[in-house]
Amino acid sequence: MLTTIVACLIVSALAGGIVGYYSVEGALGQKPALPNFVKQLINPQAGNSTPAFTNEQSQVISVVKSASPAVVSIVASKDLTTVEQNGYNPFQDFCSDPFFKQFFGDQCDSATPAPKSTTQKQQVAAGTGFLITSDGLILTNKHVVDISGADFTAITSDGKSYPAKILATDPVLDVALVKISGTNFPTLPLADSSQIQIGQTVIAIGNALGQFSNTVSKGVISGLSRSITAGDNAGSSETLNSVIQTDAAINPGNSGGPLLDLSGNVIGINTAIAQGAQNIGFAIPINQAKKDIGQVKTSGKISTAYLGIRYIAIDDTVKQENNLTVNYGALVVRGDTQDQVAVMPGSPADIAGIKENDIILEVNGTKIDQNNDLATLLQKYNVGQTIQLKVLSQGKEKTVSVKLVERPQ
Repeated sequence: MLTTIVACLIVSALAGGIVGYYSVEGALGQKPALPNFVKQLINPQAGNSTPAFTNEQSQVISVVKSASPAVVSIVASKDLTTVEQNGYNPFQDFCSDPFFKQFFGDQCDSATPAPKSTTQKQQVAAGTGFLITSDGLILTNKHVVDISGADFTAITSDGKSYPAKILATDPVLDVALVKISGTNFPTLPLADSSQIQIGQTVIAIGNALGQFSNTVSKGVISGLSRSITAGDNAGSSETLNSVIQTDAAINPGNSGGPLLDLSGNVIGINTAIAQGAQNIGFAIPINQAKKDIGQVKTSGKISTAYLGIRYIAIDDTVKQENNLTVNYGALVVRGDTQDQVAVMPGSPADIAGIKENDIILEVNGTKIDQNNDLATLLQKYNVGQTIQLKVLSQGKEKTVSVKLVERPQ
């Protein structure tokens, strides 16, 4: 009974307010402003005609429309031999010899010519790239174009094909720069990837599975500063540091495509997926590639600074397993085989006196840890520069000067 009375009072108050509203409108000839909660009771959609998800959806659509023309499919082709059997008769091999022919005479009479082989250019792989200059400079992954003896073709979103020339590949990063001839190509702007945040919405565009060009997927940045070992179908692998983790679907063939923010700027280069997992992909931060782009524009090649050591990054687990005194830095160690020495003879590290089992703690005052891997820190410096390394050697800290040289090819 009490509930009914309260409900009646609320309804009466609202009805009275609405009647009073329209009475004022009639007397004054204008509508006074209604409170928002009354507007929503009269019209539940009032004040909420553009939900947040609609704004993001519009942004995604806009980015895809503007970015897709600058995304290209990169196709690798090779001259492959095919064999035409032509009903081959195995007795044909014996018919040329008189001795055997006397035993296979009937079969020799009906023998057919040996199979013929023909050579045809066939597609052997496909990936993605994106234009960064209007005269046809394309950024992609190194493993997309690291196919011996292959010719490469870039196919734009309008279906036009262009012969593609590999200008340079980075021996450390999975980055390559490719050139096609032409003018007035659409391009993608490059963001500052140091500003990205976990949870940020991202868009991936690429040639999914090597068949479906300009496939779009959306997700978020789900991790930063990851280290992964990426492999290819040829069995080679490399360690990539400080990469972006995303749940935006990245399929085979997406490699080399752009990872975009909601402003349409490139924040990363899609490069790998986690085998056996769902919705875990990785992209190289675009800031890591900017140095390569600048070098190719000015000198036509990529020069990478070289220290000349093998190392493992130290964390709590490595500290415990190796009975170390610190949980950060780079432990200088040899590889699994005899030729994989800890310090390359004659290298800058060797000249500076760095030894196996030394721990490099800092580079020019920056601590080496999970957020600042040694390889990532070294990428900031150019060939010929001298850097200061803080090293823990046999329990004692020391600072050594190292002049970086160009990485051997």
